[in-house]
Amino acid sequence: MKEIIGVRFKRPGKIYFFDPKHNKLQKGQYVIVETSMGEEYAEVVIENRMIKEEKIENPLKPIIRVATYKDKKHYEANKQKEKEAFDICLKQIKKHKLDMNLIDVEYKFDNSKLLFYFTADGRIDFRELVKDLAAIFKTRIELRQIGVRDEIKRIGGNGICGRELCCCSFLGNFETVSIKMAKEQNISLNPSKISGNCGRLMCCLKYEQEVYEEKLAKLPRVGAIVEAEEEGEGIVDSVEILKEKVRVKFKDKDGFFYKKFDAKDLKLIKDVEEKDEISGIDKEELKELKELEKLEEQDIKEQEDDI
Repeated sequence: MKEIIGVRFKRPGKIYFFDPKHNKLQKGQYVIVETSMGEEYAEVVIENRMIKEEKIENPLKPIIRVATYKDKKHYEANKQKEKEAFDICLKQIKKHKLDMNLIDVEYKFDNSKLLFYFTADGRIDFRELVKDLAAIFKTRIELRQIGVRDEIKRIGGNGICGRELCCCSFLGNFETVSIKMAKEQNISLNPSKISGNCGRLMCCLKYEQEVYEEKLAKLPRVGAIVEAEEEGEGIVDSVEILKEKVRVKFKDKDGFFYKKFDAKDLKLIKDVEEKDEISGIDKEELKELKELEKLEEQDIKEQEDDI
């Protein structure tokens, strides 16, 4: 067993484990830690606890110290300098006539590096821009091209649900989302309805998927033959996944009638095979959905690392 604390460098963001070095830390405190990018100012989000060593992916680094008042003021000063650096960089981009969109600026805590995050269509030759920025700020400059998901995460906003975007409130990492998830959750496969502010498939499809998969395993598919105690055999017409209710189509001498049941009250006689293909939408929408899925995979591969 190892004693750890969990820290986060920005909100929202991935949580990293560090060795507290015998310090008893409270959630909300700040510490200075050593990362591959140099010293960083980090917030404690998981208090001291013991975990199994096999759950620790990399060797634990110890914290350097608990953050002092001086550290806090230095961090706040960096945040102010970032705003000034943003405006300066915008002017330099305009000067060099570069087709790029500046999104954010970040000073490393020890001022060893200044990072500029931007989006652009394709590759940008920013070598002259870097030279000018290095001459102005007298520190190492790094320009980092990010994807649209990271752009929205940094800008912020609200989703179609009216709440703050998941990536801006609690999601630490982006995970792959697929069209199949929307299909299994009975969501309209209209690209505009399952895409987020970033133009990619909505993240909420992913973290709700586990619940849907668990419930779908208990339910018959549409088209399956089931038996009800009083009505006899019928065909599943529709399924309410979260409520675990099934509407069944029965045949009698007058024609057809429908009745709704709890899934547990039905006996499965013959299920149908799961269909992978997407039906019921036109070719253009299907093409757009496939393109979204392809972009999704590219985004995950190029996902920005926090540390």
